[in-house]
Order: sequence, then C-alpha cells, then structure tokens
Amino acid sequence: MKPYSHLLPNSDETDREKMLKALDVKGIDDLYSDVPAEAFAKRPIEMPGPYTEMEIERIIDQKLSGDRTMPETPCFLGGGAWPHYVPPAVQLIMSRSEFYTSYTPYQPEASQGMLQALFEYQSLICDLTKMDAANASMYDWATAAAEAALMAIRVTGRKTIVVSRASGYDRRNAVRTYVEAAGGKVSEVDFNSGTGVTDIAALGAQASDDVAAFYVEQPNFLGCIEESVFEMAELAHRKKALFIVGAEPTSLGLLKAPGEYGADIVVGEGQPLGIALSYGGPLLGIFAARGDLTFIRQMPGRIVGETTEKEGGRRGYVLVLQSREQHIRRERATSNICTNQALMAVAAAAYLSLLGGDGLKALSRTIASNAHYVAKRIAELKDFSVPAFESKFYNEFAFTLDSAKLTGPELFQKLSAQGVLAALPLKWFYPELTRPALISTTEIHMKPDVDRLVEALERMV
Repeated sequence: MKPYSHLLPNSDETDREKMLKALDVKGIDDLYSDVPAEAFAKRPIEMPGPYTEMEIERIIDQKLSGDRTMPETPCFLGGGAWPHYVPPAVQLIMSRSEFYTSYTPYQPEASQGMLQALFEYQSLICDLTKMDAANASMYDWATAAAEAALMAIRVTGRKTIVVSRASGYDRRNAVRTYVEAAGGKVSEVDFNSGTGVTDIAALGAQASDDVAAFYVEQPNFLGCIEESVFEMAELAHRKKALFIVGAEPTSLGLLKAPGEYGADIVVGEGQPLGIALSYGGPLLGIFAARGDLTFIRQMPGRIVGETTEKEGGRRGYVLVLQSREQHIRRERATSNICTNQALMAVAAAAYLSLLGGDGLKALSRTIASNAHYVAKRIAELKDFSVPAFESKFYNEFAFTLDSAKLTGPELFQKLSAQGVLAALPLKWFYPELTRPALISTTEIHMKPDVDRLVEALERMV
C-alpha cells in the first residue's frame, strides 16, 4: 500500500513534480530566485544526531544553562526594555484560556470579556497619559512612533516629520522607514552635547510650514528629562504642526503626563507594565491621542467602545470606527496593522489595575530613588563622571570611566566578564559618543545588586 506521503513534509518525488508543474517552475531552486546568491550556504549544514526526545531535552537544558538572568546575574541594561517585577496575579490573569487563546480578536464577534479587557486597557492608558482616546495597542514603541508620524501627515496634509536625535535609535529608524516609504521626509534635530536634551533653538530653526509633527521622548534615550516640553508643544502648535511625545509609562507617576503639556499624540513602550523581558519580546506599543473625532478617525489600529442595548439597557462593548481599517477600506485604510498585542494589553490592564494611582506613584519614586542611589555610589568611585550629561534623570543615566580611557563597548565587555550586565554603550547608537554608557534601574534592583555593580566598576580603576 502506498504511504500517505502527502500528509508528511518529506513528500515523494511524484508529489513534488505535481507541485512544481502547478507552479510552472522547473525545480525547487526556482522558488528562491529572489534570494541573492551570496545569502545561500556554501556547504551543507552539519546537523548533529539523530537524537531521542530525551537526549534533545538534555542538550537544550545544557545550552540554556549558560543564560544569564536576574537575580543571579545583576542586569542594569535598558534603553527600551527593562527588567521589571511582574506580579503573579498578572501572570495568572493573562494565562487564562479566555485571553491566552484569543489570538487576535479583530472581528465584531470578539467575546465581550476580551472587548471589555481591551476597553479597560484603553481607559487606563488615557488616564495615565491624560489623553482622550487610546487604541487597543500596537506592536511596540517603534511601530507606535512610526504610525504616529504617518497619522500626523494625514491630519496636517504636510510631509515632514522632525525627530529629536535624543530619541531611541530603533524609534528613529522606524519613523524614517515608514515616512519615507509613504513619500514623506524625516529631519533630525540634534541634542546639546553638554546637557543631553533636545536643542530647542535648532528645533525652532526647522519649524517650517511643511512640518507635520515634532517627535520627542520623555525621558529621552540618553536618560535626560526634557524640561522644555511646554515650549516644544507651543512651538509645534504655533506652526500648526502636531506634537508627538514618546513616554516611558512608569515615569508618569512623577513626571507630568504628556496631555498636560500639550501633546497631540502619545506613544510609548508598555513592557514595564507587567510584561516580562522574555528574551526581547513580545512588547506592547502604547498609542493615545487627543479627542477630536476627526482626529481619532486617523488613528491606527482598533478602538473598543462601550455602549448600551437599545432595549434592556445592558452594557456592552463593541469595535468602533471600523471604517478606518483595512478589512473595510483596503489600501485606503489609516493603517495596515492587522494584528496587535492584545494579550500584552490585557497584562498591562491587569498590572495598572492592581497597582492603582498611589501604587504607580510609589513605583515611580522607588525607581527614581534607585537610579539616584546607583549614580551616587558610582560617583563616589575614583575617576568616574556621573552623570555624563548635566540634566535631571529618572531611571537611566549615562556615565564614563575617565582614568582608564575605556570606550563604552570595552566597559560593557569588562563588566559582562565579571558577571554584571550593565553599561549599555551609547557608541552603538551615536558614533561620536565613544565613551559614555547607560545605566538603567528599576524597582527590582536591591543593595546586593548595586554592590556587585560598584565592586565590578571599582576593579577597573
């Protein structure tokens, strides 16, 4: 009897010939004609084995044993994703099958439970940012920033986005990729080399009549708090441009919310809100805007609304303003985002609900206190400049080791060799900043962690 080879990946020659004929190609290599020749392996890949399932598990466990994780290895890295504490209650809620198995509840028939959870998320983000409307999440901070730039172009009818160079490297690149692909232009404004904050005079010089929006982060990628955000918002609005702010969410327990100083669109990374690092993802893109309906119609992604039954008055949740979206408007949609981070949004909603307003303020104070304590300890060491920029900071700050003349990457490597993950080299993102490195702290850092960092740094002097 002929085996059912069509059910297996290793189909027989007859099946392969039928498929190739249906595709009108001569051989399998033709399916990869778009791949550059230099991208192909030059020799057969050596695969170990074969192994039994038990042997594979043992090998994987051995490989994973080399991973460095908190708290065994203190981690003071940040710059876009940070090691925060995730309460077990958050993990329990997001792991419920009602949420966990709802891949991307996109259509109107999405369950009321998921819709309500996303509505609560939107409400909490609006409360956090002091904006009027929020969507049901984006992929991450970078895609949220890029979509905000495209939205500004649609709203204003202009083509240029001015971005602070003190913003995150991946955010700047994503904005440029999206905007230039849509026929727009991105212009960068440098930061002050002494203070590390956006040069507002240079920002004003670029405020032409073709500018759709200014994009600034608070705190910025260098860890510095932008103290001229009111002036930036006024400058943007005077030129009839929008003001887009990228915010670190835990900082909003101490710093003014973007909506309070004139932001038109707020984006950010929701990973600090109850989402584990998980080796780099998934993340959560925050997106909120002011509440003019014409403005909201230009927002990307899904929006969940609350309503009541016409008869009976029962409360219900629905997807609203769907005529903006690609399953209806196709290429004329406001965005082509066709999935999102719904499960991560549920986690953030659970986290913020458990934390509450007072809890958020306490969290912010703890993070800021830890950052300033670490800076104080490093400053007490000989030949360290802390902070490297003359500005206030919240959870991150740059520093340099003066005496040894180490570059940022060298400092990072030497700390890593001592079992401490710290000192993100700014040279990786700004070629001229060869020596400064970034230290990030959160609520999880305790005195023993700081002691190990300081001892490792002390051995370098």
